[in-house]
Amino acid sequence: MFGFSSRKRNRATYAPRRDARKPARWARGSSAPGRAPSSRWAEWAARVDWSRWRINAVAVLFCLIWVALWGRAWHLQMIEGPRLADKARRQHMASELVSGKRGLIYDRNGQVLARSVEARSVYAKPQEIEDFVQTAATLAPLLGLDAQKLHDDLSRTRRRFVWLRRKVDDSTAAAVRRANLAGIGLSKEYDRVYPFKHMAGQLLGFVGLDDKGLEGIERSLEARLGCIPVRQIVQRDAMGRRFYLNEEGQSEPRGQDVTLTLDMQIQFIAEEAVARAAREFDARWSGALVVEVESGDILAWAQYPFFNPNTYRESSPQIYRNRLAADALEPGSTFKPFVMAAALQERKVTPNTLIDCEGGKWERKNISIRDTSNQGILPASKVLRYSSNIGMAKIGLQLGAAQSWKYLHALGFGERTSVPVAESRGILRRPRDWGEADVMSAAFGQSVSVTALQMAQGYLTLLNHGVYKPLRLVREEGMVEEARERVFTEKTVREVMDMMRDVVEESDGTGKRARVPGVEVAGKTGTAQKADARAGTYGVKRVASFVGFLPAKAPRYLVVIFVDEPTRNQYGGVVAAPAFREIASRVLTYTGALTEVQVAEAARKGNTRRRGLKLVGIEAPWLEGKTVRADAGAGREAAAAAPAGVATASRRQPESMRLPGHRARAASHVPDVMGKSVRNAVELFARAGVVPELKGTGSRVVRQSPPAGTAWPEEGGQANYILWLSER
Repeated sequence: MFGFSSRKRNRATYAPRRDARKPARWARGSSAPGRAPSSRWAEWAARVDWSRWRINAVAVLFCLIWVALWGRAWHLQMIEGPRLADKARRQHMASELVSGKRGLIYDRNGQVLARSVEARSVYAKPQEIEDFVQTAATLAPLLGLDAQKLHDDLSRTRRRFVWLRRKVDDSTAAAVRRANLAGIGLSKEYDRVYPFKHMAGQLLGFVGLDDKGLEGIERSLEARLGCIPVRQIVQRDAMGRRFYLNEEGQSEPRGQDVTLTLDMQIQFIAEEAVARAAREFDARWSGALVVEVESGDILAWAQYPFFNPNTYRESSPQIYRNRLAADALEPGSTFKPFVMAAALQERKVTPNTLIDCEGGKWERKNISIRDTSNQGILPASKVLRYSSNIGMAKIGLQLGAAQSWKYLHALGFGERTSVPVAESRGILRRPRDWGEADVMSAAFGQSVSVTALQMAQGYLTLLNHGVYKPLRLVREEGMVEEARERVFTEKTVREVMDMMRDVVEESDGTGKRARVPGVEVAGKTGTAQKADARAGTYGVKRVASFVGFLPAKAPRYLVVIFVDEPTRNQYGGVVAAPAFREIASRVLTYTGALTEVQVAEAARKGNTRRRGLKLVGIEAPWLEGKTVRADAGAGREAAAAAPAGVATASRRQPESMRLPGHRARAASHVPDVMGKSVRNAVELFARAGVVPELKGTGSRVVRQSPPAGTAWPEEGGQANYILWLSER
């Protein structure tokens, strides 16, 4: 209690002093001691100019925000800038290896033989897939895959990228896009399409899934047609779709276009002929080359069985092998004109030199040589006409190994040609390796191996006045041809060409089945034995061939035909010569190469009627000597005149050869070809003996003149038939 009273006392003692200071503090204030604080703040607020205060406050606030923004911007640009820019580049831009579209392949008339179209491929990024079960169940039906296998492949792989299906069709790609599955995407690629399907299939070749040429022209010209991948900066939008920075001068890379010397109409003619020859004589394969002599351009490269590059996975290597360039065979008697020319050039013989053909059989040093005909003493000019092996063997002995090799090598045998295809060198041994038997057998086309392409090259040199001229398959703008070596004199060439003319045009020549009404033809038949690798000797199989050119005096077209292992007949004059006749006659009809004088002469000799300048039915060997009317009945007369075997064979043609235009008969009026392919339209007109003029570029007919239903002109009348083309 003492302490308590002391604290009260002290409080009482100091209280007066604290109260004594209050008057002094109030004196410094502006309010009276007894007034409330709210009244003082009200008086102060009444004196303040609040409008100016608010303006100043807003200005200060904006200044602070402005300073903060500039500070943040400075921080992002100067401090965080490099890191954020690098992060943005990684998210939206990337350096990718971009492969573009392959170049197009055209024929000489601008028809597209091969083109690349955009396609979509389905891929997966397994690390981004959220539900493997759902993804596999959704994708498997769309892609035609097994759901369980797809699930196992995606869930167990450690790879970051997996192709699921390459180059799918548009509907499949749209379905995958609509599914919108995490970790599943579509990539743009290019698929190769061949609009003419099997035409020139072995020559064109094909490309693989990676758009690289694997066979044919696609492979040999890969450096030009293919697109070298380039590294480009690719930007993606918010949806992950990529596009190229065109503003930086970048564009999608693209391969170069290539124009071939082929003419697709002549190609079709040649393919029909070789297919018919192979089927009629049950051959292993057949092929033909058509060459324009003046330029050396290869107009047709036909081979049967056909190969469709669009479905190359369904064909075996035996089908898509380019045998005209890759298969080296013993040529047989078609080789004789080269040895004869060399002997004439070296003056070992003259056309009038008498040669004893030994009555068809000759024995020399245990070597037996036989002829198919029993001939006695013949002038050299008739040795080719009767295709005497004995006569050529004796000429070869006079020429010798060294001289034979010299001329054959100069013609290009034993070497690859300048044509850009994968080809065999053939076999032409050095003279030191030749024995007497080799010298004799080489003179009639054995002991050497050549390709059909080399044969065409050798004959082209012969027909080019004896001066070497390279074959040409690719058209080059501004290309200047270099001076070439002369192999034979013009006199030698004329003498050999006259001998080859007699082979066809004389009644006892072996190539009389190759005659074409209205024009003189020269050529040489060949029937070569094939070696049996197991027995080590020649077997029973043969290669039938025919090489011909026309007109005989001033050659315009050269045709080389090979038919391998025919079984129903083996002689080149029977198997290959008719195929030459079909090709040559139809090419002349297509190009209008026959003049009025030639047509009139053919009409007089063969009693063949005409419409304009085009012969009707001259491609049918069985119509020789028969009257052919240029009207709707012509097709019926031809069918009636055709042998039963041929008529039924035409009805048994495979679907690849039985196109609408090919089945049609010649109508009495102009056919309706609107919307048809060029090939079918031209064939419809050709059935009536008319070759229309083509204008524009494309594969479909969009306009015709005169219109469908117009009557054909009367015999001797003139009319212009024009087809306008487009790609629609």
